[in-house]
Amino acid sequence: MAEFVITMPDVGEGVAEAELVEWNVKPGDPVHEDMVLAAVMTDKATVEIPSPVAGVVTWLAAEVGDTVAVKAPLVRIETNASAVAAAPADVTEPEAPSDMTEEPPAAEIQPAREIQDAPPSPEVEHHKPLASPAVRQRADDLDIDLGQVRGTGPDGHITHADLDTFLTARSQSERPAAPIASRDSAVEEVKVTGLRRKIAEKMTLSVSRIPHITYVEEIDVTDLEDLRTTMNGNRRSGQPKLTILPFLMRALVKTVADHPGMNATFDDEKGVVSHYEAVHIGIATQTPTGLMVPVVRHTEALGLWECAAEVVRVAEAARTGAAQRDELTGSTITISSLGPLGGIVSTPIINHPEVAIIGVNKIVTRPVWDGSGFVPRKMMNLSSSFDHRVVDGWDAAVFIQAIKALLEKPALIFIDG
Repeated sequence: MAEFVITMPDVGEGVAEAELVEWNVKPGDPVHEDMVLAAVMTDKATVEIPSPVAGVVTWLAAEVGDTVAVKAPLVRIETNASAVAAAPADVTEPEAPSDMTEEPPAAEIQPAREIQDAPPSPEVEHHKPLASPAVRQRADDLDIDLGQVRGTGPDGHITHADLDTFLTARSQSERPAAPIASRDSAVEEVKVTGLRRKIAEKMTLSVSRIPHITYVEEIDVTDLEDLRTTMNGNRRSGQPKLTILPFLMRALVKTVADHPGMNATFDDEKGVVSHYEAVHIGIATQTPTGLMVPVVRHTEALGLWECAAEVVRVAEAARTGAAQRDELTGSTITISSLGPLGGIVSTPIINHPEVAIIGVNKIVTRPVWDGSGFVPRKMMNLSSSFDHRVVDGWDAAVFIQAIKALLEKPALIFIDG
């Protein structure tokens, strides 16, 4: 028999460590070649660690949530190969847990049994219990029969401490056994690991370092919705259903051409703002494991239907865990949309180190005054946040007003120049 040590692989260029997010094995489990042993995460990309050998797991180096350095030991597997000799200390390590499970539990239960038996005295007192007037008065106030209290004082005198013991035992015996009674005090502690920890770190970074300014504008999307409905009714086979996002993406492309400071990132350590000609739009996406931001790259080169198809593709890749590293990084501006759950107003958090995020709220039909009467119109708010260090409130307002003009007259989105 020999022991094979599997180390943390190099999971990406410039990555020195990764967080362990899942174990698929435990000590004592048999494994076969190419079986997935664990999953690790770095920069929102999850990597599976397969076993290069067959054998039995003898040791795991870390727990879920721990950070493991690249090339550090991760798993030990006992194999039939003769390449690596097993150290004696490693052979004995798995035996420790089995010793603990062999301890009989009866000895630990006995003290609890004594506490339960102590309050009711099996003896029937035929004489007046011995107690001071103060103890008798307290017992009377608490509706305690001194004949059922065991005295521990001199000559069996009942003390205040004996009353306390009796009260504790009585309250325990009278406590309902229904599980509802314990719900008020029940606490479940959930360790923040994996993607949730990455999200927490990212949000903390954004909020703590970026002074946000949020600007909310109401947009009449009645004509846009009519156009979207017409285009969906005439879409070809294989074309995805249009949502409002592709229209907003195309409006963003046209608008940032005149407002390059919005399609940008800010390196606050160097004090440098980078403006980008390429428009890489991050799409905030809810997945089974948490929030991710897949990226539609080079949106400036995509048409409306191509934008729609890319949104579907990258969002699905994020939800299924199939997104590659370059599909989750490199965005220059982000869109956040909760669809029909979008609410009326939101305060989106900027995706650091970007300087702007556009939040899409839900569409509602409201009466709008057209100069002669109220007419039903489909209205939608854009709630957008900006990095106030490099974007002034005036510039943010002008930027959103330009987007509004395009969305309210959607034909302008398709006109070049």
